[in-house]
Amino acid sequence: MSAVDSVAWQALAAHARAPQPHLRERFAADPQRFQHFSATWNDWLLDYSKQRVAAATMPLLFALWQAADVRGWSERMRGAEAINHTEGRAALHIALRYGKGAFLHNGRDVMPGVRAVLDKMERFVDAIHGCHWRGATGEPISDVVNIGIGGSDLGPRMATQALAAYRHPGVRVHYVANLDGADLATVLEELQPRTTLFVVASKTFTTQETMQNAYSARAWLTRELGEAAVSRHFVAVSTNLTEVARFGIGAENVFEFWDWVGGRFSLWSAIGLPLALAVGFPHFRELLAGAHAMDEHFFAAPPAENLPGLLALIEVWNTNFLGAGTRALLPYSQSLSLLPRYLQQLEMESNGKLVDRAGKPLACAVAPVLWGEAGTNGQHAFYQLLHQGGRLVPCDFIAMREPDFALPGHHEKLLANCFAQGEALMRGKTQAEVRAEMLANHIPESVVACLAPYKVFPGNQPSTTLLLPRLDPHNLGALIALYEHKVFVESCIWNINPFDQWGVEYGKQLASRLLPIMEGKAPADGLDSSTSGLIAYCKK
Repeated sequence: MSAVDSVAWQALAAHARAPQPHLRERFAADPQRFQHFSATWNDWLLDYSKQRVAAATMPLLFALWQAADVRGWSERMRGAEAINHTEGRAALHIALRYGKGAFLHNGRDVMPGVRAVLDKMERFVDAIHGCHWRGATGEPISDVVNIGIGGSDLGPRMATQALAAYRHPGVRVHYVANLDGADLATVLEELQPRTTLFVVASKTFTTQETMQNAYSARAWLTRELGEAAVSRHFVAVSTNLTEVARFGIGAENVFEFWDWVGGRFSLWSAIGLPLALAVGFPHFRELLAGAHAMDEHFFAAPPAENLPGLLALIEVWNTNFLGAGTRALLPYSQSLSLLPRYLQQLEMESNGKLVDRAGKPLACAVAPVLWGEAGTNGQHAFYQLLHQGGRLVPCDFIAMREPDFALPGHHEKLLANCFAQGEALMRGKTQAEVRAEMLANHIPESVVACLAPYKVFPGNQPSTTLLLPRLDPHNLGALIALYEHKVFVESCIWNINPFDQWGVEYGKQLASRLLPIMEGKAPADGLDSSTSGLIAYCKK
């Protein structure tokens, strides 16, 4: 029996049907609400007191955790079982940051292989930073271009920006993902072939977007430096040595990873090579250590103290019992401005499913639409809808106690805005408060009567605030792992496989069928009128 069919689920449904006080009323009734609905880990603080939960809500959610056998499923993952059952694979991203000791998969310890790849990455990064690896003309590498897409792009791209304060001064790292030629062209126009290194990241080395960009980059390089230069200006992160060799990259310049590494969980593997080149390998190891620390917390902590578990249970409460269909992720950190995009893949590609583990249609909503923007920019864009749009949009605020770039006068204002937005969304403003405020400012009664309705804010908009000490490699690693485990807990409760992504493949199949038609090599037979009409119009 899944958690959706459990007594705990039914108890939560009955609890949600009971009258729900406004959040400002909850705070007024419980002066210790913050203490009652917050949790800490190391120097982190998770404040979920502004969520629409009561003292009775959390025990019911913890019972749902038990009904979903979250602990049992987490042990299956840690025990290297093939929990990705549709592809017959384990999900061992946790092994990539495991550190010391053995980690068994099918009776074999995977850690010697993991450590060997990490050591190879470290030697390569040190060679680039120390100017020992040079291009075909003997000049040191000044720019690295990562060519990948999806998990081979989003993770290292996001983390490279997040750790901008830790960038190595001698190397600039760029990212190209989109099949649109504008992505590659605008990067290359600022670079010189003789000082540029390309990292081609593709497990199969057949991904259409990645390989088109790779071959275009290859042509750009060889026009100036010749074919022999490819071996000094291209390395690969792949498992397909045959295709890599055909491209012109020797086996000594290939960085391996394994089929038990899912794309959106692959930052910790050799897919993180461009990040390591951007920040240096000691910082990359700190990223791994931070993720491992969060792994240990997740596997050991009870649900009442488990940060990934709390985030997941609150989202299940909002999605399945309060009816929220979306969530806003609002990092008050410009360095984390790509985090919403990264987590869109992690959350919606993992849990955006139609059927359960048994292949049966789901009986509940899953995977709310995730979106967001860095504060304070978002305040001048979509916060109007959050405050007065009439939709239930739970929000995650993320902030740091200390800035990563300490310009005087900035960080206190940033935090003040973050905390004020959470308070405003929770509290709102009544028409009586609006009237009193306007009259206290000597605004005529006739103007007050006209404008007051426009200045009312319903409030009662739930939010969570995650406060980290600082944005450094260790805390970033833990933050990413936090959301990975949150997604996993939700998948246990919703009884779905979060490690496959069949929906991604369907569009690729259709694109492969349409490409010969677009190129004029095949007739436009058997197409719907819209698709054939669009193709005809483009070829007109």
